[in-house]
Amino acid sequence: MMTNPLRFNREIANLANNAKAWPFVEARNLAKRLEVQSHNNNKEIVFETGYGPSGLPHIGTFGEVVRTSMIRHAFEVLTGRKTRLICFSDDMDGLRKVPDNIPNQDDMEKFLEMPLTRVPDPFGTHSSFGAHNNARLQVFLDNFGFDYEFLSATELYQTGKFDLALLDVLSNYEKIINIILPTLSAERQATYSPFLPICPNTGKVLQVPLTGYDKEAGMISYVDPLTSDEVTTKVTGGNCKLQWKADWAMRWHALGVDYEISGKDLIDSVTLSSKIVRVLGSIPPAGFSYELFLDQNGEKISKSKGNGLSVEEWLTYGSPESLSLFMYAQPKRAKRLFFDIIPKTVDEYFIYLGKINESDKASQLENPTWHIHQGNPESSTLPVSFTLLLNLAGVCAAEDNQAIWSYVRQYVPGVTSKTHPHLDVLIGYAVTFYRDRVRPFKSYRIANKEEKIHLKDLKDALSKLPDEATAEDIQSRVYEIGKQANYESLKDWFSCLYQILLGQTQGPRIGSFFKLYGLKASLNLIEDALNDRIEKAELK
Repeated sequence: MMTNPLRFNREIANLANNAKAWPFVEARNLAKRLEVQSHNNNKEIVFETGYGPSGLPHIGTFGEVVRTSMIRHAFEVLTGRKTRLICFSDDMDGLRKVPDNIPNQDDMEKFLEMPLTRVPDPFGTHSSFGAHNNARLQVFLDNFGFDYEFLSATELYQTGKFDLALLDVLSNYEKIINIILPTLSAERQATYSPFLPICPNTGKVLQVPLTGYDKEAGMISYVDPLTSDEVTTKVTGGNCKLQWKADWAMRWHALGVDYEISGKDLIDSVTLSSKIVRVLGSIPPAGFSYELFLDQNGEKISKSKGNGLSVEEWLTYGSPESLSLFMYAQPKRAKRLFFDIIPKTVDEYFIYLGKINESDKASQLENPTWHIHQGNPESSTLPVSFTLLLNLAGVCAAEDNQAIWSYVRQYVPGVTSKTHPHLDVLIGYAVTFYRDRVRPFKSYRIANKEEKIHLKDLKDALSKLPDEATAEDIQSRVYEIGKQANYESLKDWFSCLYQILLGQTQGPRIGSFFKLYGLKASLNLIEDALNDRIEKAELK
């Protein structure tokens, strides 16, 4: 999905200067920020995303990397400058609690507060729990084709690559403390230190106050909580790590990070880390705060509540490209993330993709698929919408692709799985979605006496249409019967049809559905409803 960026094209770059698509807005903001740094004209521009490997990669991880990749590509198109994307793993962080989704949980308790790369792998596949989750992250990113460089905090701390930056933190100890302390409670202020020593006896990450520090020697002192002895250690060479906000700032400083986005819940952390990085002599990266996801009830998604939707779940019922489109749309707005959003997003993706070659170059830059495919989208259209396929799967109780294809071939002669392989993939998604997410919740409503009169009128009207009647012809008849029935709102008429014929509260454009399902089969469906046979058939 993510490919190498386009070679610099002056015409496209000029168009990008006026593009309203948010990746270009962010790219222009970054370019303007860099203009004032004349010494950086030849610098490789660094984009970064962060990952806490105490758990497995999740949908937020994907969202952060895909959005950053879109901005990175927009920046390259706009400026022609060389860039790199760092995916940074904070794997030296201490294990704060045992995750609920791992084996051997009781055995893991004794490794609490140990750096994740020193905690044994409960899955038994890697050298540590941190290494296991890092490997999962890289496989996750590789499967999507992201272009990135993986960096491990443990490696950078222990090999000395962070040493100079750590000494800069120590040199500015008082200034950094004065930035952080006002944000803490009185109790926390009494024990806070930006440095977290790694205990030489237990290997744990210690949150202890310092008893002293020597900037020239690069040393700090603290009292060992187990022995009560004062210990003096270097801040370099992996003997210490930093508290979160200081660590983030130090990382920006050491790696020369120019751009990083983060969730709205980290706004305060961004503010404090930006102040710290200025103290260290660097400029904070550009970026923006994206909104967090909500569930279908508008509540914040929580791992503990289990009200979220995973990447794996999305990809069970929809394409990777549709997930990228979901992440593309309005990143600064809170969005509901739940199963029913998948079919809608799949259809929207193909609508955008179908328009790409119909547009001029300037308009193409505003099309989400241009950003999803790194400037190289291949125009493609669907002869049948995903929502329509999903409703067809529900009515004919499809258990495999062929059950759907038998209807599609009649609806669009000449279309096969070979001529439209992407359609066959979507049919597979539709069958799976029906089986897992629709069938268990279908609930047909028996038509009342008055509704049966209207259904009989509809059956009579449709029976007079020729077999070659178009979807619009059918829709017109449905519309006419609804008007004759004197519904206060035609929306109520269509809702009636969805509930009685499809067993759901919402549905597709009914004319298109009847055309796809076949006029004769649709008449039989209405006849079954008139005789109360639909619900009984479903209950068998």
